[in-house]
Amino acid sequence: MTQISENPYFKLFSKQKENQYKVAQTTYNQRIKKLNALQRAIEITYREQIKDALFKDLGKPKVESELSEVYQIIGDIKYIKRHLHRWTRKQKVRTPLSMLGSSSYYIYEPKGVCLIISPWNFPFNLTFGPLISAIAAGNTAIIKPSEMTPNSSALMATIIKHIFDEEEVALVEGEVETSTELLKLPFNHIFFTGSPNVGKIVMTAAAKHLASVTLELGGKSPTIIDKTANIKQATKKVVWGKFLNAGQICVSPDYILVDERVKSEFIDSCKQWIEHFYSKEPQQSNSYARIVTPKHFKRLKSHLDNAQTLNAKIVVGGKYDESNKYISPTIVTDLKEEASLLNEEIFGPIMPIVSYETIDNAIDYINSKERPLALYVYSKKKLFINKVIKNTRAGGTCINNNVIHYANHNLPFGGTNNSGIGKSHGFFGFKAFSNERAVVKQHFFGAAEFLFPPYTSFKEKLAKLTIKWF
Repeated sequence: MTQISENPYFKLFSKQKENQYKVAQTTYNQRIKKLNALQRAIEITYREQIKDALFKDLGKPKVESELSEVYQIIGDIKYIKRHLHRWTRKQKVRTPLSMLGSSSYYIYEPKGVCLIISPWNFPFNLTFGPLISAIAAGNTAIIKPSEMTPNSSALMATIIKHIFDEEEVALVEGEVETSTELLKLPFNHIFFTGSPNVGKIVMTAAAKHLASVTLELGGKSPTIIDKTANIKQATKKVVWGKFLNAGQICVSPDYILVDERVKSEFIDSCKQWIEHFYSKEPQQSNSYARIVTPKHFKRLKSHLDNAQTLNAKIVVGGKYDESNKYISPTIVTDLKEEASLLNEEIFGPIMPIVSYETIDNAIDYINSKERPLALYVYSKKKLFINKVIKNTRAGGTCINNNVIHYANHNLPFGGTNNSGIGKSHGFFGFKAFSNERAVVKQHFFGAAEFLFPPYTSFKEKLAKLTIKWF
């Protein structure tokens, strides 16, 4: 206990711990009031500042900021406001005849004091998204945003202070050491978005306090292009999904598995769409983002160097400018299996293409790797699509599209195993920050009392009848 009390964030944590039951008892209307305040801040008060901060941190185009950050947050809030009243009610369930005399229901109660560790690639969306769910469920929360997007983190701190008291919601800025110290505290739930490697560190820390976790991770999300696919439409969507936010998105098509018979057509069409979206000189385009930090630029550059060392072909792009943290939309083919592009999550604007001869080859290739956060299939054949879905595992899937499943608040979002644990968004986010508490209420004499001790031969027969018939 001495060590925890010396933690620099123990005082803040203690304030929220003391306040958790007061927050838990807030009514539906009180929670809606908080969500409305957050909605006004994002949609009106700070909207232009949000876009400015994202441009400074990521070179993110304003339209992308509107769609992938502001729209998503407002959409989350509006969805929850429409459904929260139903979620916070008693959830009645049937009671078996063997429990005659009682009724049963369960309630969603808040988990308590929560830690939200958010990433840099969509800093506002992936910070406020979990927070919205935490508020809806009646929790207190401490937020640790990424230090890699300092302008966004500073603005989020301002927004949080403007709306909330720190004993309910607080944002803590800092480097990796800050996260390390926070993870030492006995939170009731931890929501982490980031890489699988860091996710393992978070889960290890949570295990020391038996805290529950939601881990939104990443991995290598494959895209399969069947020979029957509409290549023009497929490449339009793949190019958009791959190079959105300069490829720095967890559900980005990480690598492309394309039928050998349409490989050339696919590549040619990708070239056309890249030029259509970003012009012949993407570096001059106001529609193309930048790499977040020099460190991440060097990581991506090393992938290209590794590929070229192994005699891979850069068929599109390959240009870069370190001073501007710019890497052009790039397509690489003829990669050897040991290439780092095929073994590490790319998280950048580099698209490796791997050809296959049969669907079984493609499925075997996917299943030889860790389970992905997303898997995309482009085909006109139902049998082909169904075979892929039945014989692979992934957090989510789009058919003849990519990325957009993230925007449907009715769907659970999250990974499986290496790509994540638990789900978020809409009801699933509310559920992630809630404990399902079972309640049985006895109204009058219960049938089970006939089986209380002392046990007799008659009660033994009665027990057998109960097992057989109820």
